Amino acid sequence: MLTVRTLRSDRIGPIDLTLERGEITLLTGPSGGGKSLLLRSLADLDPHEGSVSLEGREQASTPPAEWRRLVGLLPAEPAWWGERVGELFPARGELEDLPSLGLGPESLSWEAERLSSGESQRLGLLRLLALGPRVLLLDEPCANLDGESSRRVEALLRRYVDERGAAALWVTHDEEQQRRLGGQVLVLERGRILP
Repeated sequence: MLTVRTLRSDRIGPIDLTLERGEITLLTGPSGGGKSLLLRSLADLDPHEGSVSLEGREQASTPPAEWRRLVGLLPAEPAWWGERVGELFPARGELEDLPSLGLGPESLSWEAERLSSGESQRLGLLRLLALGPRVLLLDEPCANLDGESSRRVEALLRRYVDERGAAALWVTHDEEQQRRLGGQVLVLERGRILP
């Protein structure tokens, strides 16, 4: 589905990988190893060389805004640039998953600056999913969450990937989470995926 060939920048690469439809691929490795940089390159946010394609569509020939709707990045700390949370969602009809993450409809009226880090992560995830990306790039989406909230996020993302035939590249250091999610685990160290 997403094919990456000889991707490199000044701090990562060369990297070759393939993300398959319906699968969650886990990415781990030491801090500073390049995991966030890899996700940013795949989302076409940082300059890089090499080939990235989604179902035959080349990143290099796709307008960046269109690419980022197809290949969506959830950063470790989602940004909120509006006054109220609800202002930043593309469509209210896409928010039926609020309760599945332990959030109520009142969260849309919250001031963005009052969000805790866990609320920001869960609402940022919903904002990303509302765009309907084909590939999810998830930079530690459960880092600021307790065990119950983490499992809610895992269940929602598993359902999204399964129902939409999407793919995900999920950064996590949590070994228990890796066991729960299953699937392929890639280790990125010093900018390269270990064999």
